Amino acid sequence: MSNAEKTTSQTPKVHPDDERIVPMRLQRFLARAGVASRRGSETLMTEGRVRVNGEVKCELGTKVDPAVDIVTVDGVPVVLGEGAAYLMLNKPAGVLTTMSDPHGRPTVAEVMPIRMYPGLFPVGRLDMDTTGLLLFTTDGDLGHQLLHPSRHVWKTYIALVDGICRDADLEALRRGITLDDGPCQPARCSVLADGAGCVAPHGVKPGTTVVQIEIREGRKNQVKRMLSKIGHPVLRLHRVRFGPLELGDLPVGSWRALTPSEVEALRTSPV
Repeated sequence: MSNAEKTTSQTPKVHPDDERIVPMRLQRFLARAGVASRRGSETLMTEGRVRVNGEVKCELGTKVDPAVDIVTVDGVPVVLGEGAAYLMLNKPAGVLTTMSDPHGRPTVAEVMPIRMYPGLFPVGRLDMDTTGLLLFTTDGDLGHQLLHPSRHVWKTYIALVDGICRDADLEALRRGITLDDGPCQPARCSVLADGAGCVAPHGVKPGTTVVQIEIREGRKNQVKRMLSKIGHPVLRLHRVRFGPLELGDLPVGSWRALTPSEVEALRTSPV
């Protein structure tokens, strides 16, 4: 082989109309295809969920040529150019916010298109008996940003609570109530006369009240604990808004893709 031929054979290939050089690391390929963040892609690999040309690839140094190699995650082919996925679910009650459960309980993975969007994960969580808006994405960077304490977005809930709750009862939440795990940031809250259908479809029964509450934090059972602390335990809880996203009339148990403007609003939502 001549020196010129050696030089040519050792020169990395560049796909037409693309500056990326191949072969590329498998986790970088997965991240650029929108399956997950770079770190999330490494997790998929170490869990044995990624195959290249039919072979499981767990080694983080594995490289692929997107023009030649067939890459799958959980059996679903992955290609460049599809981009990250952003979906909204109206979570039903009785479903865990996790992609798998060792005890066999129902999970959100059973109602989401995980084969269509490999690497999909929920951003935050809702309690098993809480319904409403739950965001899913394969964009690990955005998911991390939305959950970071410095950038927690406002989340709006409608709660059916026990007892007759008056506006004055909510003042402690507006000031910032202290729970057993520390003080809460001030909440926005009000008693609702309308819009209770999501938590009281058959009407508000005597001795109960419907409250709207908005918080920026995401501590476990936080809304339930806050309302219990002021003497009004939650009977039903439903999330109607996450940052700039509104659930609207999306049916319970159904999902939809976010619009480009909704994705942009998520990216630019104020802290």
